[in-house]
Amino acid sequence: MTSTADKATRLQELHAAPELLLVVNVWDAITAKVVAETPGTTALATASHGIAAAHGYEDGENIPRDEMIAAVGLIAHTAGDLPVSADLEAGYGDPGGTVARAIDVGIVGANLEDQAKPLAESVKAVEAAVAAAGSAGVDFVLNARTDVFLKAGDKDPDAVLADAIERGRAYLGAGASTFFVPGKLDETQVGRLVEALGERTVNLIGIPGSIPLKTAQELGVARVSYGPWSQNVALTALAKLAEDVYDGGGLPADTRKLN
Repeated sequence: MTSTADKATRLQELHAAPELLLVVNVWDAITAKVVAETPGTTALATASHGIAAAHGYEDGENIPRDEMIAAVGLIAHTAGDLPVSADLEAGYGDPGGTVARAIDVGIVGANLEDQAKPLAESVKAVEAAVAAAGSAGVDFVLNARTDVFLKAGDKDPDAVLADAIERGRAYLGAGASTFFVPGKLDETQVGRLVEALGERTVNLIGIPGSIPLKTAQELGVARVSYGPWSQNVALTALAKLAEDVYDGGGLPADTRKLN
């Protein structure tokens, strides 16, 4: 069995490699099993929104931390030798303690969102998470996330981009491994982020209308993950099955038995 420390090192290597790291987010043991066993999978990531929804909570740290840690720990166990990064939201008011607990259950990387809070406050959260990982002796992949694009509203796009770049530099300077910028960014915005922060440091989310994976690869993006969208794909398939059954149909002909 691969050690937690070795899994962390492997996850760092996957982000630094020239190939774009693709991560399909999971939210429980069976989704972790299915994705882990899919050819081409090199790492797993959880989605806080997906885990919260599966447990009956709204997103946004409404699921108790104990339940979230238990959920990501089960996913890490199910993933076997594959490294797992967990979405730990904003750290539940205790980013250092939350990262330490995540490492204890086998997690080797995490998203930590800034919720567009003041920069100094957000940097302290990153520093606390990095310190906790250092104390655990793990080369933890802290994926510091900024929400400035998600909360941009009618702000000037250039000002939002400048804010993101400032935050990215600050978080990476505080020890974060990578910088996560969710939102519907165009090729020019992504290119400017990578130019300012360096290749293999910027991570994106795949959403309807986002830039093609080939373009992300060419621009030097480190990773693309899918957040709650993988769960939406699964739930869409379930809803379509129910609709087809109610219309007198049945199972799709290409259904595979995966559990």
